[in-house]
Amino acid sequence: MNRYPLWKYALLVVALLVGLIYTLPNLFGEAPAVQVSSAKVTVKVDDAVRQRVEQAIQQVGVTPDFVHLEAGSVRARFHDTDAQIKAKDAIAKALNGNETSDPTFIVALNLVSRSPDWLTALHAFPMYLGLDLRGGVHFLMQVDMKAALTKKAESMASDVRTMLRDKNIRHAGITREGNDVAINFRDEATRTQALNLLREQVPDFAWTATGAGTELRLSGSLTPKAEIAVQDAAIKQNITTLHNRVNELGVAEPVILQQGRDRVVVQLPGVQDTAKAKDIIGRTATLELRMVDDSAEAQAALAGTGPVPFGTERFTERDGAPIIVKRQVVLTGDNLNDAQPGFDENHQPSVNLKVDAKGARIMKDVSRESIGKRMAIILFEKGKGQVVTAPVIRGELGNSFSITGGNMSAQEASDSALLLRAGSLAAPMEIIEERTIGPSLGKDNIDKGIASVTWGFVAVAIFMCLYYMMFGVFSAVALGFNLLLLLAVLSMLQATLSLPGIAAIALVLGMAIDANVLINERVREELRAGMAPQQAIHAGYERAWATILDSNVTTLIAGLALLAFGSGPIKGFAVVHCLGIITSMISSVMFSRALVNLWYGRRKRLKSVSIGTVWKPDATPGTPDGDAPAAEAR
Repeated sequence: MNRYPLWKYALLVVALLVGLIYTLPNLFGEAPAVQVSSAKVTVKVDDAVRQRVEQAIQQVGVTPDFVHLEAGSVRARFHDTDAQIKAKDAIAKALNGNETSDPTFIVALNLVSRSPDWLTALHAFPMYLGLDLRGGVHFLMQVDMKAALTKKAESMASDVRTMLRDKNIRHAGITREGNDVAINFRDEATRTQALNLLREQVPDFAWTATGAGTELRLSGSLTPKAEIAVQDAAIKQNITTLHNRVNELGVAEPVILQQGRDRVVVQLPGVQDTAKAKDIIGRTATLELRMVDDSAEAQAALAGTGPVPFGTERFTERDGAPIIVKRQVVLTGDNLNDAQPGFDENHQPSVNLKVDAKGARIMKDVSRESIGKRMAIILFEKGKGQVVTAPVIRGELGNSFSITGGNMSAQEASDSALLLRAGSLAAPMEIIEERTIGPSLGKDNIDKGIASVTWGFVAVAIFMCLYYMMFGVFSAVALGFNLLLLLAVLSMLQATLSLPGIAAIALVLGMAIDANVLINERVREELRAGMAPQQAIHAGYERAWATILDSNVTTLIAGLALLAFGSGPIKGFAVVHCLGIITSMISSVMFSRALVNLWYGRRKRLKSVSIGTVWKPDATPGTPDGDAPAAEAR
C-alpha cells in the first residue's frame, strides 16, 4: 500500500543528481574580467585579437585565469579587481593606442562565472543575474519621433512621385513641408485625377485640395491613426536593432524594453564602465543607398579644383578614397531583407542582396534609368557616414541582385554583408538618463536575498519538525529538494534572477510547505477517526491531493497572468513563481511520500507514526488522548 516501485526511487535519485549538478555553478560566484569586442562593424574580433590580448597582459606581469574567444568577443578572467584594472589599461593601449575618440575595439570591465571546466563541459551554467544583483549600467533613451515622422514623409514623397509617373499623371513638382507632402498642378482635371488615385492608394495620408487658377495644390498629412502606427513601428525597429547590436557584443542577458510611447530602457548587467556602455549602445547604424555623382563638377571637387556641387556630399570609401554622392536617398536599410556573401558568374566575390516589394519597385525604376552609373551604399555609424561599396549598375535590378567590387576579397564580401544586415534605426535616439549600479551594491543585495531565503527556510523547517515530528522532518527535506529543483531548472533555462525573483523563491517556500501541512493534517484526521497508521498515510496523501491541485492551479493561473501581461521585474517574479509552483507539487507530494514510504512502508505491522500529538474531538481541551497508540507523539 505504502511502497514505491524501484523505478520511482530511481527517477527521484536522478532528479536529485541533476538538481545538484545544475545548481552547483551558482555557488561559485563571479570573477572580475575584461571583455574586448569590436567598436566598428567593419572590424572583426578573431583569434589574432585574442593573441594580442594575451601578449598585452603578459607584458604588465598579470596572470589571467584564462583568455577565451567566444560569441564574437575576447574575455580574460582574473583573480581580483586590481589585476583586472591593470590588464584593462594595458589591453586598451595595445589595441587602440592613443585613440580615444574613435577606438577600434571596446575594452570593458565585466564579470564571468568561476565555475570549473567540468561543469561547463556538462553545459551546467549559473543563472544570469539582473542589474540589481550583478551591477551594471542602466540607460533611459528618448526616441526622436519627429524624425520618424519626417522620414515617413520623405519616403511618401518619393513613393508619390513614382506612383504618379506610373499613371502618367503630370505634376508641377513635389515637395515636403514639415511632415506634409505638397504636390503642385497646372490644371484642375489632373489634380482631380491625382486626388482620386492618392486617396485610393495612400489611405495613411489625408489629402486636401487647395489653391486656384494655375497654382493648384494637393496637401497630404498623416492621419492620427497612421502617426501612432509610424511611432510604434519606429520604436519596435529601434529595439530590434539595439538587440542585434548588443547581442553581437556578448553582453549576458541585456534588457531592452519599451517604456511609454517614445522611450526605451537599456540595461547591461555586468558592465561597470559607463563610457564603454555608451559606445556599445551607440553603435546603431543607418544604411542608405544613393547615386554617385560622376559629373565634371564632382571630378573637379575630388581633384580639389572646385567646390562640392549643390545637392551632393563628400564621403570616403573603405580604402580612404574620397567620393561625391548625391543627397537624395534612393533606398534605406528599412527595405533590405537580407544580405549574404557569395560569388558572381565570373567566380568573383560578391554580396547578394534581397529587398522588399517597395524596394524592388524603386530599384527597378532607378536602375533602368542609371545603367552604367554607380550607386553608393553608405553606412552611417555614430553620425559618420562611410561608403561600404559603390558598384556600377550593369542592368535593370529587381528584388534580388548582387554587388561586386573590382578588388573585393571573399572576406571583404563577408564583412560587407554583415554591415548591410546590421539593421538601421527608424529614428535617432539620445540618452536622457544613465545610472550605474556597482558590483558591491549588487553583492549586498545578493547576500540579503540569500539570508532572507535561508532564514525563512530554517524557520519553516524548525516549526515543521517541532509540530509534526518525523513527518515534519520529511516535509523539511522535501522543501529542500524543492528549492534545489527550482534553482536547477532556472539555471538550465538560463533565466535572469533579480530581487523580485528572490522574493518569488521565498514565497514559493511558504506555498510549498502548505501542501505538506495539508497532507500531515489529513493523515492526523484519518488517525483521529481510528484508521490504522498505514491506511491513514495512504488515505492522507490520496485525499489531500485534490485540494493541493486545486490551490496550486488557481495560483498558477494568477502567475501566468503576471507572465503574460507583466514586464520587467514583474515578469521576472512571475517566471520564478510559476516554476516554483510546478516543482513544489513534485516535491511536496511525490518526494515527501517517497521518504514516508521508505521510512514506514517496509513495516508490515505499524502501530504508530511520529506526526505530533493527535487530539480526539471528545477529548478534554488541553489533554492529549492517551488511548490512541496509533497516533502517539514521539
